Amino acid sequence: MVKFFRHVDLRSRKAMVAFLTGHFRYDTMRSWNRSTSYACNLKVTHLGVGSEIVAKLLDLLSISEFYEPLADLCREFGEEYGFAWQAGFNGRSGGYLVLYQGETSPSGYKSICTNCGQQNFRSVAETGTACGVCHQPTLMDYSRTHMKVSTFPGRGTDDDEDFAEWDMYWLRERVKLVQAFDRLADALVAEAIYIARNYRLEEESYTVVQTRQVLIPAC
Repeated sequence: MVKFFRHVDLRSRKAMVAFLTGHFRYDTMRSWNRSTSYACNLKVTHLGVGSEIVAKLLDLLSISEFYEPLADLCREFGEEYGFAWQAGFNGRSGGYLVLYQGETSPSGYKSICTNCGQQNFRSVAETGTACGVCHQPTLMDYSRTHMKVSTFPGRGTDDDEDFAEWDMYWLRERVKLVQAFDRLADALVAEAIYIARNYRLEEESYTVVQTRQVLIPAC
């Protein structure tokens, strides 16, 4: 199985510069945008696993539930850096994990319904506790300012950067960041393989309940 994380001598400028300049990169948006960042090739056929696992993973790619634990890992990575650094997927089939830049800012939401999850731009003091969607008395104010996460998909990272001019402290911090990103890639691969080995796909029939308006005789 492929491993992305590499040990780097953080005392050596030469070793750190070689690591950063030699790291695989990919587009942050499209090739025409000419912005790239550190990346890892997570295409199923490039993971160095057996054909049975490859076939299982290819089937899992069509199941939305498969992506939930992977999204949690990416979110945890973003939280660690206050979402100034984020990990997301790019490429025609989403097979490349890319290091993105981003930020958080106030969303404007002041309250949320604990029953249905509906968010509101007004506080409970302004509207009362009744939710406007599910009509349950379960609206409550956020205890702290609610923040939204934004990503800058068109912004590159260290494109054509001359690391020879970097201070050793910041050079070391950049290496640690990229190493953490590579660890995330390894964790995503390990999680995907765990799911492939420990779960099976089954077809499930379900009924979708819909409503419609009909004419009935008036009394």
